[in-house]
Amino acid sequence: MTRGPLDDLDEHQREAAAALRGPVCILAGAGTGKTRTITHRIAHGVDTGAYSPQRVMALTFTTKAAGELRGRLRGLGVEGVSARTFHSAALAQLNFFWPQVAGDGAPTIVDSKVRMLGQAAGDIGLRLDAATLRDVASQIEWRKVTMRSVRQYAAERPTGLPGLALSPLIDLMEAYERIKDQRRQLDFEDVLLACAGMVESEPRVATAVREQYRHFTVDEFQDVSPVQHRLLELWVGDRRDICVVGDASQTIYSFAGADPRYLLEFPSRHDDAQVVRLERNYRSDAAVLAVANELMRGRPGALHLATEGEPGPLPEVVAYDDDNAEAEGIADRVAVQLARGVAASDIAVLYRMNAQSAPLLAALSARGIAATVLGGKRFWDLPEVRQALMALRAAAVAPLSGSFAATVRDVLRSLGLTDEAPPAGGALRDAWEARAAVLRLAEEAPEGITLRAFTDELTARAKAQHEPTLRTVTLATLHAAKGLEWEHVHLMGLSEGLLPISYATTFEQIDEERRLAYVGITRAARTLSLSWSRASGVRERQPSRFLQEIGRDSVRAGGGRATRAARPRR
Repeated sequence: MTRGPLDDLDEHQREAAAALRGPVCILAGAGTGKTRTITHRIAHGVDTGAYSPQRVMALTFTTKAAGELRGRLRGLGVEGVSARTFHSAALAQLNFFWPQVAGDGAPTIVDSKVRMLGQAAGDIGLRLDAATLRDVASQIEWRKVTMRSVRQYAAERPTGLPGLALSPLIDLMEAYERIKDQRRQLDFEDVLLACAGMVESEPRVATAVREQYRHFTVDEFQDVSPVQHRLLELWVGDRRDICVVGDASQTIYSFAGADPRYLLEFPSRHDDAQVVRLERNYRSDAAVLAVANELMRGRPGALHLATEGEPGPLPEVVAYDDDNAEAEGIADRVAVQLARGVAASDIAVLYRMNAQSAPLLAALSARGIAATVLGGKRFWDLPEVRQALMALRAAAVAPLSGSFAATVRDVLRSLGLTDEAPPAGGALRDAWEARAAVLRLAEEAPEGITLRAFTDELTARAKAQHEPTLRTVTLATLHAAKGLEWEHVHLMGLSEGLLPISYATTFEQIDEERRLAYVGITRAARTLSLSWSRASGVRERQPSRFLQEIGRDSVRAGGGRATRAARPRR
């Protein structure tokens, strides 16, 4: 018997996937299978004839996530669904409708906001460093995604920025807008604003968009900003077929305009909304979930995650004398895990700030352990990967001199791939790991694939940002780790001033830091260690308040390097 999209879903996933009409709100905790649920829901709608795939818009926040949605739908036999980011969908509509409305081509997109701000600063006689220009760019982005004018921004944030008072800051913002207008360009945020303005002011555009897309699904709805929410309202119009999916406990982009109230208040905005809670976790050990649940207890919209099976070892809390001792201690623990046969790609070390990665990299390198820092260049943008793809394309036009995998190996060897990996640490090892990942993709390719088909597949993966897994330990900030998972996670820097970060002073800011810690904890599948250091240089530190919020029964004290293990006093 042929299995349908509702088969192999648990009770609550099936309830959500079967709700095809009217407003639907899926509150999906970490690791509860939300992507599986929403793709099976769309497939069920197509199978039953309730949806035409060309009339479905699935919205998310990253190109990679949109590519994953398309891939999963394709695996369910569904083609033609528009799975895009908000920006991609808005830009496509601008490019299509602008010539019809304005009679000329759509504006081009600013390639570097910081560079244009530097030019604007020069025009008004300001000399600013790159860091300040980046801060101004962030303020412009926040102003626009929260739909504030320059004057409204000035009224709400009268103190300006460190090193740049409000008056010159406003002058710079206005000069930036003038240059943009003179060059007939839009920045990233303008795309959303311009699309919303076009749909709102042009009835024929609104009619065309609403005729094209009749069923909307929005993933990660807790991250929606005011301008995205307004655009969504305009796209949906008076239709009711909208499904939103999210987890308020994973709202970690408030600084970029994300507002979880749109998710939390969805049922009150839609009186007849069907609300489904997904709380059965398929990722993490019960002992890890206990820590996550303790941390978020009583927070607005918090879900209680649960899993089947007996809990494994309690997560450890480890105290170290200083930051260097913490980096060395974590490196020692990683070395032990590797010696026990754990794959390097199954281990991650997570932290609050990028600067925390430097001592970790040094400590791991000293032990011969290769590591990859997330948040740098994307895999497909690495020069050695681009070089490999070009060489493989060139080889595809010539007759194969051996097997497919052997040909790929020979091409990569000609570019510098060796049988033995170079020592850990440094650019040579990074380049080797990248080329080795391309070779593994070839070795794992379907039998009978041609070199041309393989290069086409690599190009498609690059476009969708579908990156291969590197056989290295992962180092990542908590923001970069969102949406990922590892068997073993070391969450470091749980000290006051680091997590929560020192500039988080308001209740809302502290709450966001708590959600960041929650995201880090729920990345772990099997084991979790939490660590902090008592000092940074001559400055003493206190354990994070988040450690003190976690019940004593949920964790155990672990031995630190050159220090005794300690649990913070409650």
